[in-house]
Amino acid sequence: MDLIFVGIGGALGSLTRYQAGKMISRKSGISFPIGTFLINITGAILLGIVSSLDTGKNVYLLFGDGFLGAYTTFSTFMYEGFQLFQDNKKLNALIYILSSLVLGILGYTLAYYLI
Repeated sequence: MDLIFVGIGGALGSLTRYQAGKMISRKSGISFPIGTFLINITGAILLGIVSSLDTGKNVYLLFGDGFLGAYTTFSTFMYEGFQLFQDNKKLNALIYILSSLVLGILGYTLAYYLI
């Protein structure tokens, strides 16, 4: 049963990430990977909220492991950070990588303790 909750959440999370990333990137029109950045930060905040709530195992599997596990993406984050380095945009790469890590940890922590 656990796999069903994770699978349903994962399918919904990956579709949401794909659509949101496309929309954000199209509307921003900048070379900075703002779509993945915003998705990962909001995902960290949402995971902090989900983790702080006493929702039960199945709800956490659906939203925490499933939806948010697929919504946030470390592989795209690494690819885009590396691409910035390859495109000789080293400052943008450092800002993107460091701010993603710092704001992700901060967002998770604040959401966890404020809820």
